[in-house]
Amino acid sequence: MPSVGVIGLGDMGSGLAKNLIANGFETWGRDVIPERHNAFAQMGGRAASSTAEVGANAQYVFVMVMKGAEAHDVILGEGGLASSMAPGGTILLTSTIKPAEARAIGEGLKDTGLKLIDSPVSGGYPGAQGGTLTMMAAAPDNVLGDARPVMEAVSASIHHVGTAPGEGQVVKACLQSLIGSIFSATFEAAALAAKAGVPGQVILDVFSTSSAGSGITNNALEKIIDRQFEGTGSHINTMHKDLTISMALGEELGVPLHTAAAAMQIFHAGRTRHPDGDNWVATRVIEEIVGAELHRDGAKVTR
Repeated sequence: MPSVGVIGLGDMGSGLAKNLIANGFETWGRDVIPERHNAFAQMGGRAASSTAEVGANAQYVFVMVMKGAEAHDVILGEGGLASSMAPGGTILLTSTIKPAEARAIGEGLKDTGLKLIDSPVSGGYPGAQGGTLTMMAAAPDNVLGDARPVMEAVSASIHHVGTAPGEGQVVKACLQSLIGSIFSATFEAAALAAKAGVPGQVILDVFSTSSAGSGITNNALEKIIDRQFEGTGSHINTMHKDLTISMALGEELGVPLHTAAAAMQIFHAGRTRHPDGDNWVATRVIEEIVGAELHRDGAKVTR
């Protein structure tokens, strides 16, 4: 079996690593935070001292960092994967970044002998940890075919959405415009129910069994009514960043995104008011405005 690497061992990358190890792959990992390194080593991973060490030991490397500039540096920067991986190796860009940034990375890898799969993912922390992520993969057929066993270790649904770098990121931007809108509508509905005095359990029961029920809505409501706004593996910074990418793509293509724009502002307010919170913490901003909170056993008036 090929050796595999993971750059970025946070909420998402740690899930990739866990499932790669569980499927029998020798897995090398690198993160700038020591605690993540230690946790990775404890699960059976090979903790590397540098990105170059990962590249030198792995035929496939997942890049799961936060921003496009970070992905560019990890892949094309000094001591990056482009200069450390052996020709024929494959980089799986699973970070969510701007399509133009993915295209630039693809351009930079030309003449290196390395292959790139532009494959952002969906499924969040539960999907990463459970090995059930959805992958939006853009690469030539043969490149994707060779990498499929590695990808199947972390994904339940692999979609071949294109052949060129950036095409996976475009699909992800479309998806996030929808997911962000569903989130924000759920937050508003929760605040409306709180102000009206409806118990959170009633809202969850009705929503989850109606046509509006979905994994996104149900999970968000669970977290809201149990007041779990931090440490759930879905930091608000990530969704806010993703929505800015969606909005930028809409601007680039001249597509109005009215609902996604409103969602981005709700996430922006939540991120500003509660910078350490997870996605659903944006609900607290609306609750603070209306003076009521939605709890599982009932609404609580705060003013």
